[in-house]
Amino acid sequence: MSQRIYNVFAVSDASGTTAERVMLAALTQFDKENVKITRYGGVRTPQQIFEILDEAQSSGGFVVHTLVTEELRATTLKEGRIRNVATIDLMGPLLARLSELLATPPRAEPGLYSPFDSSYMDRIDAMDFTVRHDDGRNVQDLLAAEIVLVGVSRTSKTPLSFYLAYRGWRVANVPIVLGVDPPEILFSLPRHRVVCLVIQPNRLSDLRKVRVSRMKTTLLGYADLEHIRKELTYAYELFERRSDWPLVDVTTKPIEETAAEIVTLIGHPAEDIRKMKN
Repeated sequence: MSQRIYNVFAVSDASGTTAERVMLAALTQFDKENVKITRYGGVRTPQQIFEILDEAQSSGGFVVHTLVTEELRATTLKEGRIRNVATIDLMGPLLARLSELLATPPRAEPGLYSPFDSSYMDRIDAMDFTVRHDDGRNVQDLLAAEIVLVGVSRTSKTPLSFYLAYRGWRVANVPIVLGVDPPEILFSLPRHRVVCLVIQPNRLSDLRKVRVSRMKTTLLGYADLEHIRKELTYAYELFERRSDWPLVDVTTKPIEETAAEIVTLIGHPAEDIRKMKN
């Protein structure tokens, strides 16, 4: 039986990248991989709103938007309710609050914010790379990654990858699975390009129990402490093949602290690594 696809429509009267990026950031907090985001930029007329809402209705999806024009926001809310389509307004409440604080109405002119400098484009490129190289995908491209995170399941590989990508790093992550050989290309990567994520067994068991509970299913041995110890032993054995790979313990660290430690261990800014690769 095919897996259901959840459709999200990121809508804006400008480029639509902000709404899409907010959704991507939010999705890192979930295990769902079957979410499709469709971006609609340059939405300036009610007719365009009608067409997008009709598509959302027919696909059972919902709309996330950053429309700055009050008329279009009102149209989206009203027509969404008529069609029983959920609409999430990311911009309206903020504009209203700022209008109160600053005692002046917003300009309501789409496209005033133009973040497309070189650093912004680097972040967009990094996010795109990281999405395409999450959870062991496209391992043939690992040489193009600036950071490769390696670890067993639930060591925060994906959240860390996207946190670092938002700061301009092209990140790939490769899962370690008990008894499965990692791709050979991993062991040929340059020194200090790979960072190994490790965790205490009891903490990992707790995290996996939460995941199993949320999935409402049973994965044989997944959260079992003895199985976890075997997984971690296997991971350490693999890490020994490259003793120059640094290890980062994520047991008690928040994402921000772990990311800062990883960047320090890498030892070069992202732009320097790009120059070295070129």
